[in-house]
Amino acid sequence: MSEFLQVANAAKEASRLLAPLPRAAKDTALRAIADALVARAEEIVEANAADVAKARQDGTSEAMIDRLRLDVPRIGKIADAVREIAELPDPVGEVVRGSTLPNGLELRQIRVPLGVIGIIYEGRPNVTVDAAALCLKSGNGVLLRGSSSAYSSNTALVKIMQEALEATDVPAGAVQLVPGLTHESAKELMRARGLVDVLIPRGGASLINRVVEESSVPVIETGVGVCHVYVDAAADQERALAILVNAKAQRVSVCNSAETLLVHEAIAAEFVPKAMAALTEAGVTVHGDPAFAAVGGAAVVPVTEEEYSTEYLSYDIAAAVVPSLEGAVAHITRYGSGHTDAIVTDSQTAAKRFVALVDSAAVAVNASTRFTDGGEFGFGAEIGISTQKLHARGPMGLPELTSTKFVYVGEGHVRG
Repeated sequence: MSEFLQVANAAKEASRLLAPLPRAAKDTALRAIADALVARAEEIVEANAADVAKARQDGTSEAMIDRLRLDVPRIGKIADAVREIAELPDPVGEVVRGSTLPNGLELRQIRVPLGVIGIIYEGRPNVTVDAAALCLKSGNGVLLRGSSSAYSSNTALVKIMQEALEATDVPAGAVQLVPGLTHESAKELMRARGLVDVLIPRGGASLINRVVEESSVPVIETGVGVCHVYVDAAADQERALAILVNAKAQRVSVCNSAETLLVHEAIAAEFVPKAMAALTEAGVTVHGDPAFAAVGGAAVVPVTEEEYSTEYLSYDIAAAVVPSLEGAVAHITRYGSGHTDAIVTDSQTAAKRFVALVDSAAVAVNASTRFTDGGEFGFGAEIGISTQKLHARGPMGLPELTSTKFVYVGEGHVRG
């Protein structure tokens, strides 16, 4: 039996033992994990330092290194997130709907764990803990396949979590790291239909597309974030500037940062120079179309069509002037990724029309795109942000990591 099959079978068996455990047992296990992370933070930092050093040697960008890096304060925040998940309601056993049928049968639809969840993700070792905690809380086993760039960090984190679980009622085998550094190990996970119930990729477009195309395991697509901020003709321009700078520059290396600015042509001459000044002060390079450049000045870099569908994850933003709200929606429909798109406007009519027409997982009205996040929505640390339309869409918290079963109870009922 291959190393992968050993850990996959261990996760499958552990998931059967985990599924019926009460909330108290799962919460105790999560708190034990949080305590262990804090107690062994220096051990994690040491392992992470090896990953960071190798990333620098390989010429990895500073934005990506920032996503990779762990220190004691960051580990403390990761542990805090685990404790917060322990405080969240347990979705398992929740009655989604129920009724007494005309024949007297008592019918309930209840939430149950999915089983074993595979996670394929890039760079960020905090995902290792977030994903494990969310899966455990929702009664699922988890197979974690992070990138090779974080292998030392992930190995240390999984070892610490497993050892913490050994003193609890949650089986340690419920959290497993997929062995191996090559794409072949990821392929084994993608082909483990029957052992793995669902696969969730977290990362860039190339990773997500590869998983969707190569996997025989059902996949929940999580989002590449080509997010837009549309400044309407009826916008409060000072409010628009604050939202724009926050959406783009508050943290650039995340999927809910804005990647494109759209400005209604009626206010372009007035607003674009203000936007250029605010973005330039924040260190952002603007890649604009000719109409935007005509009023934005020499600092505007010519944009290519390809850039309108680019997730920069850097201090860059594409920009265009649009003729109308419908023109903004057409641009978003053509180039967007269905993640998060925002309108800034004082017109209720415009806001309602934008919300109705934009087909994305999240639509913001007079607010930054940066709020599309499980923690901000009160769900706890999400497993990812789904941009598909089946089963789950948007930030995926605990309920999205469950399926349902129908239970009906009779008194000797037989069907005639």
